[in-house]
Amino acid sequence: MIKLVDLEKVFGQVRAVDKLSFEIFRGEVFGLLGKNGAGKTTTIKMLTLQLKPTAGEIFFEGQSVDSNEIFIKSLLGLVPQHLNFDQDLTVEENLELHARLHHLKKFERRERIDELLKFVELERVRKSFVRELSGGMKRRLLIVRALIHRPKILFLDEPTVALDPQVRRKIWELIKNLKAQGITIVLTTHYIEEAEALCDRVAILNRGKLAALDTTKNLCAEKSLEEKFIELTK
Repeated sequence: MIKLVDLEKVFGQVRAVDKLSFEIFRGEVFGLLGKNGAGKTTTIKMLTLQLKPTAGEIFFEGQSVDSNEIFIKSLLGLVPQHLNFDQDLTVEENLELHARLHHLKKFERRERIDELLKFVELERVRKSFVRELSGGMKRRLLIVRALIHRPKILFLDEPTVALDPQVRRKIWELIKNLKAQGITIVLTTHYIEEAEALCDRVAILNRGKLAALDTTKNLCAEKSLEEKFIELTK
């Protein structure tokens, strides 16, 4: 579904991403692991068309991002690492604004917002200002916003960062439910146990390069994923 071919990104003298080549399959949860500065977020930004690669190519459904940007953007939903809501709007108003940006018609907007708030159990706070929500609620609302236009591919950049274990597990269940609906999910995380619990396959990045790519089962065959990660990112 997604194919990277010799993907590179250079910032001045820093090579943040160095000739990445791999494929992400339809319907899987694909994890990107790496230490800070490994190139995870830069890779996500290129895959979501926020950054232009220095070199290499990206294909979605066999189509190059260079010639099919509008079509490809319609396929994508993005849950960023940082909260970027309008804090002076309510939950419902934030979602209404985002749905309008995606040109959803009035009836469809209302139906979709109702459906998604119920899905993530946020119906009771729809009239609350975003600033009044807990951290876990804000993370779930980020996912709702990314899903408003029914994307086929969802990018999650550190979706459970700074959340307590109980709330993190709720997000995990939400991700599993999305996978069951057939959505392809690309996940970056610092939590090894999160990758083990959610990902079908994992790519481990080290200094912008691909250090390993395999199923979580195969990567854990001889050592734990955490031990393998430490070994590959020294």
